[in-house]
Amino acid sequence: MSRLLRIAAREYLSFIRTVGFWLSLIAMPLVLSASLAIPSMMDRTAPPTRLVIVDETHQGYGAALAARLAQEPPGRGYVLVAAPLDVQDAPDAASAGERLHRRLAGDAAHARADRPFDAAAVISRQGSALTLGLWTTNLIDGRMQATLHDDLAEVERRQRLLDAGVSPNLIDDADQAAPRLVIYSPQAEAHGRVSLQDELPQIIGFAMGMLLWSTIMSGAGVLLNSVIEEKNSRILEVLLTSASVPEVMGGKILGVMAMTGTVLSVWLSVGAIVATSLMPGLLGQIMGVLVGKGLIVYFGLYLVLGYLMYASIFTAVGAFCETVREAQTLLGPLILILTIPVAFMGQSINHPDAPILTALSWIPPFTPFLMAARVANDPPLWQIAGTLLLMLATTAAVVWLSGRAFRAGALSIGKVDRKAILAAFMGRAG
Repeated sequence: MSRLLRIAAREYLSFIRTVGFWLSLIAMPLVLSASLAIPSMMDRTAPPTRLVIVDETHQGYGAALAARLAQEPPGRGYVLVAAPLDVQDAPDAASAGERLHRRLAGDAAHARADRPFDAAAVISRQGSALTLGLWTTNLIDGRMQATLHDDLAEVERRQRLLDAGVSPNLIDDADQAAPRLVIYSPQAEAHGRVSLQDELPQIIGFAMGMLLWSTIMSGAGVLLNSVIEEKNSRILEVLLTSASVPEVMGGKILGVMAMTGTVLSVWLSVGAIVATSLMPGLLGQIMGVLVGKGLIVYFGLYLVLGYLMYASIFTAVGAFCETVREAQTLLGPLILILTIPVAFMGQSINHPDAPILTALSWIPPFTPFLMAARVANDPPLWQIAGTLLLMLATTAAVVWLSGRAFRAGALSIGKVDRKAILAAFMGRAG
């Protein structure tokens, strides 16, 4: 045990002394902060789209649409400008469209300041249907498209009601009327009324499932690279002469787990500070859910068992590889397997008892992630106990087989094919 701990400490210190470790430690909070700040920064700094409205119906739709756009909240990213005279004088929508096309195409090569407008909305009728033609230099400005469509639809609805003789005051009252939604559930604590405290377990379960997945992916990748590097430098052979396979393999896994835990602890601490500053009391509610329902124990068990299972596989495969490229080709199927639970974890919030989700939870490669997400939804206790026992047996078997393969791979020289790796896992090699 002392040798295992010394190897784990050596592994841990070798990582935290590197520049890459500290960069990765601060990268996530910075990236997260940037991802939250960039959209608002882009809205504030990007020049607004200059929009022209051309009403070929001559029934007031253009003015009504402009009035609704003026009532939109700030930050939509566009301003209304007057249409060029040649467009206003067009005899019909088709000719107006042609002139807009020539204007936009001819001005596309010019500087933006030299263009009179960036987009134009042409309102016309085709039979009884109102048509909105949007001419723009931005092909995928979905926000402006949706705003124009929805506002014009409201304008047309209001106009039809007015034509039918409905009072404008009655229309305004109907627009402002909205039902008050109150959600109740027998699982809710406050007399059946659902609050944030009742919704937190499902949200936390999904977050923990994703946290477990990211922990395994990042930690196992680091472990894989470490094993490959030490095999190439013959350090593995030296370690195996002074310590047993379980001590070497367990020490490396424990050291990388401690390093990954350090990074996650810092990230979670930063997240807790931010959450507390934005929503005072939220951290206390989260801890109440984790401790009060015993979720922290279940999450810890699934985390440890899942990490040990996958880390053992990655360690054994890395012992056979001379380069990271070789490892990537061998681990391709395993990476595909790891992507499957991600597709289903999001459904654990809305459909925690779906048969396919329940069935997948009993498959050991998926169990840690899906059960971490499902356990917050109070599945039957026998399912929790059964999946934990199955994971315990599977992890023990994988660790034992990986240890045999790790020794064979660490002492192998040259390129080893998949058959040799499979034979080592099954105990038929060295």
